[in-house]
Amino acid sequence: MLVIGLTGGIGSGKTAASDYLADKQITVVDADLASRIIVEPGQPALEAIRQRFGEQVIQVDGSLDRRALREIVFADSTARRDLEGITHPAIAAEIIRQLQQSSSPYTVLVSPLLLESSQHTLVQRILLIDVPEELQLERTIHRDGVDEAQVRAIMAAQMSREDKRRRADDIVVNDTDLTQLHRQLDKLHQQYLKMAAGNDGVSHGKT
Repeated sequence: MLVIGLTGGIGSGKTAASDYLADKQITVVDADLASRIIVEPGQPALEAIRQRFGEQVIQVDGSLDRRALREIVFADSTARRDLEGITHPAIAAEIIRQLQQSSSPYTVLVSPLLLESSQHTLVQRILLIDVPEELQLERTIHRDGVDEAQVRAIMAAQMSREDKRRRADDIVVNDTDLTQLHRQLDKLHQQYLKMAAGNDGVSHGKT
């Protein structure tokens, strides 16, 4: 199975890109969605989080209090590593489960932390949705209603644009409009279909 890892910085247009490929009947597995599924009530990861961090991170209805947990792990690097030790294996297992269920010619794994985590080992090629940093800033402020300092802090915590470009196999520059984005994706879609059919040249030596 050919799995394409789709990534990009905040505000780059990952969702617009993955939605377009999904419209072409390509299965899209979303790492962010997987990270929410594994902490739903009744899931082992949520119970492990409860055991480690206490009832203060559990809401009255039994669901995870994300804000309370975020405040704890942002202030304590040991707590953050403990949380990652709980969630990362569970997220990977959920992603693999969804990938194995895919029946489309190729499958897309969308993850903002594809290159920062071990998730890149689950893919054969890496597709980067790339935009200039100032455009990332502008789009995210407009979309999320947050201030510039907060967006810059998020960007600083992610892998640099240069490093992402270096490690990507395919790069789509999303600095104009959806028409241009879709035109670039159409070419890659055809390329990926040929790769999936021929099962050759499907390695990503840049990672």
